[in-house]
Amino acid sequence: MSFQAYIDNIKTKTGKTPDDFKKLAREKGLMEPSVKAMAIVNWLKKDFGLGHGHAMAIYATFKGRKS
Repeated sequence: MSFQAYIDNIKTKTGKTPDDFKKLAREKGLMEPSVKAMAIVNWLKKDFGLGHGHAMAIYATFKGRKS
């Protein structure tokens, strides 16, 4: 599955784009430099029902990956 397919599937499932998730993460204080990747991944899995790979794809967009 391509990276873009992951992002498209996430939007279909949640109605949210990577930018939406980034805004929510910022509001929860998860974009601070001291926050570890797994804290963000676990939040995405718990609050949005994403699988590990999909949560990692969103995290990758936080770090600048676009495709």
